Amino acid sequence: MKIAHNYFVYVVECSDKSYYTGVTNDLDRRLWEHNNDENILCYTFKRRPVVLKYFQRFQDINQAIEFEKQIKGWSRKKKEALFKEDWEALKVLAKSHSKPSSTSSD
Repeated sequence: MKIAHNYFVYVVECSDKSYYTGVTNDLDRRLWEHNNDENILCYTFKRRPVVLKYFQRFQDINQAIEFEKQIKGWSRKKKEALFKEDWEALKVLAKSHSKPSSTSSD
């Protein structure tokens, strides 16, 4: 019998208005860590509080990681279209040939 797993790709908005994209198997715990953890090396440590803007659940970790990488390459406008579930804007932005972001914080 195959055990169902849950993995989440999520995007949070930081206090400086940047976005952080990640993947986790426990969304509530990870959001708590972003806002409370004492790891000063974490991108979100100096950008608190963070607010959840989007998440999607996956049962396959490889699919989750692939989607996380995809979102990290998206422009700010494309991420915001995803948050709004603006599928038409996503189609238009997918056709654009703008240079992808090189960081997860865009």
